Amino acid sequence: MTLTVVHAGLLTTVQDLGRPGHAHLGVPRSGALDRPAHRLANLLVGNPAEAATLETTVLGCAVRVHRAVVAAVTGAPCAVRVDGRPAAWGAPVRLAAGSLLEVGAATCGVRSYLAFSGGIGAETVLGSRSTDLLSGLGPAPLARSDRLPLGGERLRPPAEADVVPWPAPPRRLVLPLVLGPRDDWFTAAAVTTLARCDYRVSTASNRIGLRLGGPPLERLVERELPSEGMVLGAVQVPPNGRPVVFLADHPTTGGYPVIGVVPAAALPAAAQAPAGTPVRFVPQRAG
Repeated sequence: MTLTVVHAGLLTTVQDLGRPGHAHLGVPRSGALDRPAHRLANLLVGNPAEAATLETTVLGCAVRVHRAVVAAVTGAPCAVRVDGRPAAWGAPVRLAAGSLLEVGAATCGVRSYLAFSGGIGAETVLGSRSTDLLSGLGPAPLARSDRLPLGGERLRPPAEADVVPWPAPPRRLVLPLVLGPRDDWFTAAAVTTLARCDYRVSTASNRIGLRLGGPPLERLVERELPSEGMVLGAVQVPPNGRPVVFLADHPTTGGYPVIGVVPAAALPAAAQAPAGTPVRFVPQRAG
């Protein structure tokens, strides 16, 4: 009832829909960064949406299964192979016991999702199996020779589809931005800069936040800000003036001003934006 990691890739973690509701304990929500891709992978193998999947980063991974299962790979497009033979991406793939499943490097985008019928049966922590890189909760990132349990039988037959519609990872990321709560700590010129200038995704980006390179945002208020709560999608501006978009493993409090918040529906695209992707914000007032 297990699978063995043959190649762990750059960063492969166990993810589900996360552990919301624990911010008051300093615990981020965590969970799959590209939730639609995670849900689709589970749908294709007959799992409920909350079943745990593997989230790979850029270089993919390889695992060997020790019982017959159905698998599916979604998210960033990539080559999929079973025992060295090409297999389908974005569709159910039946694996015999002992099969080697290889998820190749992303051809575009950043993160691919690998689901198995029954789900990954890692131990739950605060109601979730997700790996949280900030707090260290959940399973450690995968390493070669790790063994992971698989869950029970799937709840329904795998989805049968000739084509799975799926948006390509963005070549240019356009993010709506609801201004506040600290946009008044910045000059009017800073908001104009945010709306009119292109930023680019930095190589320092990770599951905690999408770090951006580009013109700094000018502060109007220079005093220190007491630490306050942070939400998913918050755009925090550190002292260098370059915005950071908080993703699923973000800290729950912070002491730098938040100029606005990107709605959650826009964040899956951000999760698939590789380093160098141009980013444009579309600021708007709440209400």
